[in-house]
Amino acid sequence: MISVQNVSYSAGKKQILNNVSFEVTSGEMLAVIGANGAGKSTLLKLLCREIHAASGNISLNDRDLVLYSIKELAQLRSVLTQHNTVSVMFTVKELVLMGRYPHFENHPSTNDIEVVNKVMNETGITHLAGRDYNTLSGGEQQRVHLARVIAQIYDCPNAFLFLDEPTNGLDLLYQQQILQLARNMADRGYTVISILHDINFASRYADQILILKNGETVAFGPPLEVINCDNIHQAFNIKVKLMDCEGFKCPLVIPSGILI
Repeated sequence: MISVQNVSYSAGKKQILNNVSFEVTSGEMLAVIGANGAGKSTLLKLLCREIHAASGNISLNDRDLVLYSIKELAQLRSVLTQHNTVSVMFTVKELVLMGRYPHFENHPSTNDIEVVNKVMNETGITHLAGRDYNTLSGGEQQRVHLARVIAQIYDCPNAFLFLDEPTNGLDLLYQQQILQLARNMADRGYTVISILHDINFASRYADQILILKNGETVAFGPPLEVINCDNIHQAFNIKVKLMDCEGFKCPLVIPSGILI
């Protein structure tokens, strides 16, 4: 479980996050949504301990985040960032194996190799194993990086997967493939937290949604409870309509006009 209690963060005189609280349990996927500048990426950096909160508390599995060593964190949580530049030639399998670095010192074990092979199979990139990463399409590259971060925590119970806009710049097919893989991780018992821009994708794949605006919580809860016209209007300053769609657990959000 991850618990965030009254967390605030400032950059200079600017308040980026103010008194944000929520909890996500193992086996759940949380989607964080909000307009640009809402504080989404800052929140993820706090959860990853890339930066430190000015006040409040963050705990992973009932243990304060600041008490974990760097090695413990590397074995417990993995992060897919927005930008993943690879300038040196690596094969796909070599890149996925990098996810196992926190688990060995000089040479990967048989288990490490088995994990890499399993993850490549599950993410559908086994056929790319020997390819130069830089020859892949954008969607294929994103799947490789997702495989890498999944490999990092694959055999770690109660682990956490953090995704920062994992579908950014991808076409519709790759967007759904990436989010389905994230959903599968949650279904296997991992805690998944993802920043998303698409409200409908958030409603479809996540168990809980956190809506932020100017660093403050607009709403937090299951999609059916928090995805409504008032909350979307407040967070994005746009009028929307909700449309029921067969097979979806939450109405589709359809923009109807921008407020000036």
